[in-house]
Amino acid sequence: MNRFIMADAKKCIGCRTCEVACVMAHQAEGDLTTLSKDNFFPRIHVIKGYNISTAVLCRQCEDAPCANVCPNGAIDRQDGFISVSQEKCIGCKTCVIACPYGTMEVVTKPVAQQHGAFAASTMVKAEAHKCDLCHTRANGPACIEACPTDALKCIDRNVMNNMVQEKRRRAAFDTAADVAW
Repeated sequence: MNRFIMADAKKCIGCRTCEVACVMAHQAEGDLTTLSKDNFFPRIHVIKGYNISTAVLCRQCEDAPCANVCPNGAIDRQDGFISVSQEKCIGCKTCVIACPYGTMEVVTKPVAQQHGAFAASTMVKAEAHKCDLCHTRANGPACIEACPTDALKCIDRNVMNNMVQEKRRRAAFDTAADVAW
């Protein structure tokens, strides 16, 4: 089972600290001067309702629909998470349509190109964008570390099994209390 991050809506206060932490974790080392609202691309999104807020991000699906539909093979499983190879991505948005959670997106980023020895221009490149579990960070996902209310948790096989066992236990005891023999 792939690890993934899950948000507890009961704890989330909608502060968006996780979004900021995500963007900071994916900025190039020391490249904070170029950060602006036009290039603020978190891989986690806080959704706010009237009485509730929660974070939504890639579930790292076992049989990832985004990877299954990618025409260039730019999305695949790598070291326990679903990875996007930006070199292969053509920005076709097929993955965005296929994602059942709405967590895939295609963003455009400026790319400097050199034309010959003298002329340079800036173009944009579209690329698929999703949670990569901050696989390059030694401390793991930045969003989990930054969340002030501990609303985010990394779920793996052991945590999932414990959650299922607890649900079964509660269901058994709740049902037993309600049954009149």
